Amino acid sequence: MASSSTMRAAVMHAPGGPEVLKILSRPIPVPQDGQVLIRVKAFGLNRSEMFTRQGHSPGIQFPRILGIEAVGVVASAPGSESRFPKDSIVATAMGGMGRVYDGGYSEYTCVPASQVQVLPAPLTIPWSTFGALPEMMQTAYGSLSRTLRLQKGDRLLIRGGTTSVGLAAAAIAKSMGAKVAATTRRKDREELLHEYGAEEVLIDDGKIASQIQGHGGTVEKFDKVLELVGTSTLKDSLKLVKEGGICCVTGIVGGKWEFDAGDNPMELIPLGVYLSVYGGGPDEFMSTPLAEFVKGVEKGEMKIKVGRTFKLEEVAEAHRCMEANEAGGKIVVLVD
Repeated sequence: MASSSTMRAAVMHAPGGPEVLKILSRPIPVPQDGQVLIRVKAFGLNRSEMFTRQGHSPGIQFPRILGIEAVGVVASAPGSESRFPKDSIVATAMGGMGRVYDGGYSEYTCVPASQVQVLPAPLTIPWSTFGALPEMMQTAYGSLSRTLRLQKGDRLLIRGGTTSVGLAAAAIAKSMGAKVAATTRRKDREELLHEYGAEEVLIDDGKIASQIQGHGGTVEKFDKVLELVGTSTLKDSLKLVKEGGICCVTGIVGGKWEFDAGDNPMELIPLGVYLSVYGGGPDEFMSTPLAEFVKGVEKGEMKIKVGRTFKLEEVAEAHRCMEANEAGGKIVVLVD
């Protein structure tokens, strides 16, 4: 830490490659009424931050400290001390962090009190594990509960199963009593998916629907499909949904944002199949039962895949790792 009034932060002054993330000294934010100043212990990396760094977030003003989530302890909370006692364990996510105002890539972050969850003390899991949870669990839980309306006994397919959100979704869905299937492009990832709750693993060649048809139609379609790869596999995923079922697009790890020119939704979406999306904000984060997930991890009832950890000064390398899909799980940066 530089001094009592300054902090280290990963600051970017313009879009570009990972090298635009520079560790600089910045004044520690001064919280106002209704805000919480958090001393950051860890934060997870998210692909949306990579997209922002690359210049895909219109309207962002520079310089900017990225980071849509963080975990740590309360440094101060003017006017809300009873709700946020000093040194209490907290997590925050979304609400403009890292885009509208400075986010979690720093030793301190200042956020609205309305998007801060207080966790019971003492923290029973490592900061590296806790740092992986806020946005990942909010996204997985919100996709399953709000958009897909997952019920016990539902057959769920997770397209992009080895992503951090995919693995979290498998663990949550299994705990909800769903029958989980997941895809991977690599056969050597089958054991990993089984470990995290998938009963069935499909090797993804981009044409899972053809694989099912190749079994003479004896393979049952799915009640719900969580699409994490994006438009490059969505057309195929829609063919895998039962009539009356739902397909939810939550991720774009395939890197393709749009359908091909000339694609007709009347032809792409099967009769009686529902297509929706999930994108959570502060309200969705606050409704995520984070404390319950921490308990589940502590008891060994829920597995969380932390792929790699980095130090704050290594955040550019962490972005390179994320961009190259080399982590094999959630990337977490430890701040102290």
